[in-house]
Amino acid sequence: MTVSNSLPRARHEHILRHIELHGTVSATGVAQELGVSPMTIRRDMDELEEAGRLVRVHGGAIAATASPVPQSALTNIGVVVPGTVGHFPMIIRGMDAASHALRARLVLATSQYHPDVERRQAERLVEAGVKGLILAPTLREQTEDELADWVRQQPVPVVFLERRLESTALASFDSVRSDHARGAILAVEHLHRLGHERVGLALLERTATAPLIREGYVRAVERLGMKSAPYRALPKRDEEHDGRLDIELAAFIDECLESGATAALVHTDVEAARIVELAVDRGLRIPDDLALVAYDDNTAAFALVPLSAVTAPRRDLGGEALSTVMHRVSETGDADRAPRNLAILPRLTVRESCGARV
Repeated sequence: MTVSNSLPRARHEHILRHIELHGTVSATGVAQELGVSPMTIRRDMDELEEAGRLVRVHGGAIAATASPVPQSALTNIGVVVPGTVGHFPMIIRGMDAASHALRARLVLATSQYHPDVERRQAERLVEAGVKGLILAPTLREQTEDELADWVRQQPVPVVFLERRLESTALASFDSVRSDHARGAILAVEHLHRLGHERVGLALLERTATAPLIREGYVRAVERLGMKSAPYRALPKRDEEHDGRLDIELAAFIDECLESGATAALVHTDVEAARIVELAVDRGLRIPDDLALVAYDDNTAAFALVPLSAVTAPRRDLGGEALSTVMHRVSETGDADRAPRNLAILPRLTVRESCGARV
């Protein structure tokens, strides 16, 4: 999103909306989001402070009703995620941004996708005194009923993060997640509007997101009456099988060309970027010969041809997850409160890789 320097009102509204959602705002972060200089945003914040709309603090601003004097955190909240690369860092930043207004302190641990490690980390955080847990559980090697049994034994509220949990047992817990199925629908609908009748699908297998993307893709294709197109499950890239992934991606390109598919949805953006490179090496043009939308937007903008991508609402996810667990902590005597299962819609970020069909 780029807002012209000549539109201060739009910038002011953006700053105030960010504070309303997260309790605080960074001048540098807003400048990057709006495509203006940090000095411009600092001037905007000065004007808003003079008008009594916010309070300036070092590096940014907080709500006018908040104290400008730093306060000690009242509540430690444990956060257990699979890792601190890829999808989760921005979610954690969203939690951090919201933590100031909520007077929470985050204590982070990682599980590396091992259920036993995940449980040990969570239990260690509880022993250290956290009052609530935000958990992105590993569902491999444990059933949802087993996970529910373990969570019930925890003496603090638990909020699940970025997992669609199907069992009735887990439905009794709070959860905050991206609506990945609808994210895939957004991508397919966009390509269909551009005139693509056959849209292929390539998914990195063994990710928690992949089944949801496939579900949304199938729903969109069926509802729009689109023609059948190639589907390929992709192996994880590693040193031992590095060449295998390129073989699979090249085969997917072949299948798209042979079937008449003129576009594809690819998870993740790393695999989509590699498809661009392989296609260009063959003399194909992106998007003229094959339009692409990546699912995930970690490095999509930096591909050889900048990739249109489904962008998860990660900062919002972090803020909502922290807000939810803090409400649970403050309502410990209200055992009858209905669980909150929140699904937040991703957005489609359009770049150069999905041009219109003439």
